[in-house]
Amino acid sequence: MSKKVLIISSSFRKGGNSDTLSDQFALGAKEAGHQVSKIFLNDKHIGYCRGCGVCNTTHKCVQKDDMAEILEQMLEADVLVFATPIYFYTMNGQMKTFIDRCVPKYEEIRNKDVYFIVAAADSNPANMQKAIEAFRGFTQDCLEGTKEKGIIYGVGAWQIGDIKSSPAMKQAYEAGKNA
Repeated sequence: MSKKVLIISSSFRKGGNSDTLSDQFALGAKEAGHQVSKIFLNDKHIGYCRGCGVCNTTHKCVQKDDMAEILEQMLEADVLVFATPIYFYTMNGQMKTFIDRCVPKYEEIRNKDVYFIVAAADSNPANMQKAIEAFRGFTQDCLEGTKEKGIIYGVGAWQIGDIKSSPAMKQAYEAGKNA
């Protein structure tokens, strides 16, 4: 059965290590017959959540930026893939800002399969668990009915392109193929 896969890439570098892994996931998913869309957050204008609370009743943010469109894509997707570089043991600020801005629709984003893609210079996946736990807090505690389907750890990747010789490339491709 063909699924709608939405990849959210928060790398600041197109072709950066986490972004490259998200492209491998996309390749596998496309080859499996899934419809794949990718959002490169650095190309989008997304302001910080202001904590005003208006969206709690209106389900619309007062800010006029690209987030409303992204939320609609999330609602339509069957599979959500969150890809981030790891900065100081957690997701980068761009991914955290994106998650914070999901408040207007988070109660409607439900029953999704989710994957996490993380890449870091550190060679120990255990050192990425703070990021994974933050993702889980969002997906498992806030998005009803989500199922975590996999984590791709891109380790030992400091410079752009380091990930290309990593086993994580094949893991991302296979995860996409099995999405």
